Amino acid sequence: MRSHGEHTEQRPRTAPGASTVVLGVSGVQWASEQNVVTAVLGRRPGVLGVEANPVAQTATVVFDPERTSVAELRDWVTDCGYHCAGQSVPHHVCDPMAEPGGQPSAVGHAGMPMAAMVADMRNRFLVAALFSVPIVLWSPIGSEVFGLHLPTPFGVRQDVWALLLSLPVVGYSSWIFFAGAARALRARTLDMMVLVAVAVGAGWLYSLAITLSGGGEVFYEAATVLAAFVLLGHWFEMRARGGANDAIRTLLDLAPPRALVIRDGEPAEVATAEVVVGDLLLVRPGAKIAVDGVVEDGESEVDESMVTGESLPVHKTRGSAVIGATINVNGTLRVRATKVGSDTALAQIVQLVQEAQNSKAPGQRLADRAAFWLVLVALAGGTATLAVWLATGSTFATAILFAITVVVITCPDALGLATPTAVMVGTGLGARRGVLFKNAIALETAARIEVVVVDKTGTLTKGEPEVTAVVTGSADSSVGEDELLRLAAAVERESEHPLAKAIVHHAEGRGLDAPRTQRFENVPGHGAIAEVDGHRVVVGNQRLLDREGIDAGAMTAGREQLAGGGQTAIMVAVDGVAAGVIGVADAVRDTSAAAVAGLHELGAEVVMLTGDNRATAHRIARQLGIDTVLAEVLPKDKAAQVAALQRDGRRVAMVGDGVNDAPALAQADLGIAIGAGTDVAIETADVVLMRSDPLGVPAALRIGRGTLRKMRQNLAWAIGYNALALPIAAGVFEPAFGLVLRPEIAALSMSGSSVIVALNALALNRLRLPVV
Repeated sequence: MRSHGEHTEQRPRTAPGASTVVLGVSGVQWASEQNVVTAVLGRRPGVLGVEANPVAQTATVVFDPERTSVAELRDWVTDCGYHCAGQSVPHHVCDPMAEPGGQPSAVGHAGMPMAAMVADMRNRFLVAALFSVPIVLWSPIGSEVFGLHLPTPFGVRQDVWALLLSLPVVGYSSWIFFAGAARALRARTLDMMVLVAVAVGAGWLYSLAITLSGGGEVFYEAATVLAAFVLLGHWFEMRARGGANDAIRTLLDLAPPRALVIRDGEPAEVATAEVVVGDLLLVRPGAKIAVDGVVEDGESEVDESMVTGESLPVHKTRGSAVIGATINVNGTLRVRATKVGSDTALAQIVQLVQEAQNSKAPGQRLADRAAFWLVLVALAGGTATLAVWLATGSTFATAILFAITVVVITCPDALGLATPTAVMVGTGLGARRGVLFKNAIALETAARIEVVVVDKTGTLTKGEPEVTAVVTGSADSSVGEDELLRLAAAVERESEHPLAKAIVHHAEGRGLDAPRTQRFENVPGHGAIAEVDGHRVVVGNQRLLDREGIDAGAMTAGREQLAGGGQTAIMVAVDGVAAGVIGVADAVRDTSAAAVAGLHELGAEVVMLTGDNRATAHRIARQLGIDTVLAEVLPKDKAAQVAALQRDGRRVAMVGDGVNDAPALAQADLGIAIGAGTDVAIETADVVLMRSDPLGVPAALRIGRGTLRKMRQNLAWAIGYNALALPIAAGVFEPAFGLVLRPEIAALSMSGSSVIVALNALALNRLRLPVV
């Protein structure tokens, strides 16, 4: 059991008066480079905590504003060699893909756009590959493997020719390794750049020394092909890793760049950023609504699927709220702007998704620590391998090849990517379905939920009464069902009572035209009486019939049956004779039964929690197949009921509206606020469902389970790969089986491992979810 205050455990530690900023740190080439940012910022005065995310390319920093500033934080990150953006707004997320002007552009290393950054990686690989091919062909591998005996140009020695060809690979393609290693060493930390730089540098420098000393066995082909394979793998990895952040890019692209604002009675096109609260917007058919607002004139259908996940267009009339970035389908609307800029629902959704993607799952902390120590293991293992092979009488050339292979193959990049890629894809998948996770802990908790407690009114039910049954057949009355409804609706049309509106709405839905009434009389607490088409019609409860001296007769059984089923029984009498009974109840939502079935498929127990009477609660429970009913529970006691379920040691999720159920949401292991609409920043919830659709609950749990499954698969792969690859690379199996890995193959294997982790996380997008 946890309190709401524990929701932020994945954040760096906080303190009274502390501020939090999320800095966009672009140019992080390898996952383990986050150690550089963390180490540099963590040692600075005034910094209370740092957590870097290599996939989101961000660093969440908690700092004391009296001792340092965001400008200084940015300067320190820039000193590391990265491009940095951010601002000092507590808990504000600064989009790492946004330029100062606010337009999304995906900034990369040294301010380079992300697409250009990927292209740069591709170009470095192409140069390395282009020069590695002739180096290999003129090397002993060319003659031994391909049977080639090529003469070197101009009669120069083979090793001198290879040295000349290797210079572009070392000086251009591999320069990012050496620069990254220098950043890490200046920060007094170790990362993958150090390992690759050591491997490439050791092979090339050893070969250079042999060449300068008169010639001998050299490894230029090993160093250059090693660099080419590392660059190739990382190029593919960056492209796959970039796909993990598609959700944010898609959301940012939803907002229209310009809007039509009515100024001086005429529509004028302005930038969306210039729209202010109170502006009147003209939204034509097929156009996007620029900002949140209220319809002042017009009628249309609006497609909200891109924001709320609502699959069908929503009808909008005067007074209806509309959401920015949604599409006006047919009619023309005039919309008064109520929220602009960072206050719009889309901006809140983007911020919430970014915060979730920037957060760390508990397992990632262990992986981060393991990745750091794995670098030490790689360097120590390489040194030990060199020493052991020399001690067994092998040549230095053989020993150095094994040592380089160990250093390369143990690079922990896959370990660093294992969890953040899965978190980013999972949160993005949820955002596209209108399911917003606030942090990575919520994702993991959703995967482990065993009991789901659901508030009845407004969650499983529509929260408004409607006609559920009509009983007629009195021997003393010849009034049929349609006539009964027509007469009752005529009387109730004059009333403002919610039950009266339910009867009128039901009659209209059946195409019954209610006639006008005369001598209408409202009887508070009882019902109403009026003359309709010359008939005296009484509509109300049993007490009203008793007051009028009307015997319910055969209708008594129908009234008791409806009341026993948890419905409100409304008696209808015509000309002093009981003619029928109309049952009114809070009807269940169309998707509630499917939602309960979906939760049962996941093995979760479903508990309905309500303040309604037991008869009503059990009627709904039987209809939906709910396991347990907790009825007649006062709002202040809901949290205690959740705590009682937790005392059995089970993980409990609470689903409610986020306002009346706030204490229970905070008490639960996972609080799910349903039907948030444009209010996505509900403090007491861990998960926010944009729509009032209970199908979002099993969808959230499925996303959580799918994400956790990918985390575990990625971690198992990364750990298993290193555990198996290291002894092979060290040559442990060479004496017995002749199993030897060259550095080039080790580089390809290491890079392929990182690509597999990224692609496995992206496969989460194929997760089968309930149609909400």
